[in-house]
Order: sequence, then structure tokens, then C-alpha cells
Amino acid sequence: MKQALKPELQWSTSSFGQSVDTSPADLEALGQHHEQCAMQRGRMFALRCRTDAVGHFLAARFVTTVLVAAALVGGISLLL
Repeated sequence: MKQALKPELQWSTSSFGQSVDTSPADLEALGQHHEQCAMQRGRMFALRCRTDAVGHFLAARFVTTVLVAAALVGGISLLL
């Protein structure tokens, strides 16, 4: 026996020519979306965000360091 599936609520940012007020169904769909997003976040998500931030910080400094070193080597080679 097949069970009837609960219809999924859909969140839309378009009013489709109707009033721009938020309907209760829209608010429920948005709430469900927020719950799903919150469930997907955890320790690993926070760790990934932190490692991304550190990686971006180090990458910016690495490029600057390489450019300064190249300028110094180039300047010294011109003097010799």
C-alpha cells in the first residue's frame, strides 16, 4: 500500500502578480528551510569555515611575501 506523500512547501521570492504579503505557507516553508540548514551545520562545518578563513589569510600574505622577495632579488641582481 502506498502512503500519500506530504506535499513539500516551496519558498519563492516572487509574488506572481499577487500581493507581496507573506503567507503562512511561505513562512512555514522558510522555517523548514532554516531547520534543514541548521541541521546540516555542525562541528565539521565550523571547522571548515575556520580553515577556509586561515587559508585565505595565509594565501594573501604568501603572495605578498613572494612579490617582495622577487623585488629584492631583482634589485640585488641589478646592483651586482
